[in-house]
Amino acid sequence: MLVETSNARPEPNLSPSPARIRSTIASVVDQPDELRQIRLFHKALADVNRLRIVQRLANASATVTELIDHVGLSQPLVSWHLGKLRAAGIVTTRRIGRETICSLRPDAFTEAAAHERELLGVAAGR
Repeated sequence: MLVETSNARPEPNLSPSPARIRSTIASVVDQPDELRQIRLFHKALADVNRLRIVQRLANASATVTELIDHVGLSQPLVSWHLGKLRAAGIVTTRRIGRETICSLRPDAFTEAAAHERELLGVAAGR
C-alpha cells in the first residue's frame, strides 16, 4: 500500500520560459557577418584583463612574459586573452625564437570605429 506524504516533490515545469523561447529564436535567426564583427570587437574589449593588456601594449610591444608580469595572470590565461584580442583584430603576434612578441595594431581602433559608423549608418561627427 502506497501512502503519499505531504513532503512530495512537485513535478518540474518542463515548458520553456518565454525568455528562453526568445533567446532560442534569436540564436537561430541568421545574423549578418558584418554585425558579428562589430560584436566580436566590442566583446574582446569587454574584459578588464584584456583592457589591461591593450593598455600595456599601447605603450610598446611586449613579450607574453612581460604581459604575464603586468596583468598578474597565468601564462595560459594571458594566451587565451591574447587569442580573443587577435581574433578581434586588435593585437598581432610574431615569434622570435622562443618568445612571442605582441603588438597593438596601430589602426585597429580607427578602422573599427569607421567600419562601425558605416555599417550602422551613423555619420561621423554626430
